[in-house]
Amino acid sequence: ICLQVNISAEASKSGVTLAELPELIKQVEALPNIRLRGVMAIPEPEKDYESQCKPFRQLYQTVKQFDIAGLDTFSFGMTGDLKAAIAEGSTIVRIGTALFGTRSYQ
Repeated sequence: ICLQVNISAEASKSGVTLAELPELIKQVEALPNIRLRGVMAIPEPEKDYESQCKPFRQLYQTVKQFDIAGLDTFSFGMTGDLKAAIAEGSTIVRIGTALFGTRSYQ
């Protein structure tokens, strides 16, 4: 499974907070028939590169400290923060806007 992390603590998004994540990882690791594969998150949009990197780095480092075998999925980053996400360890990015253009909500 992948755990959803509300990395920016936004009310409009679901998932555990970064502070709650270590305890949830421990609980999931104790389950005999469940294998943790990774985490996924969408932080608040940021304009500058370093601000984009920060939440990705925090999430990646929090998860990697557990040294879990088979943990290979880090799904974070979208069109606007693609480079920062990849630089900070993302293995899956969502680039719909780059491919299809901005959504039209009509």
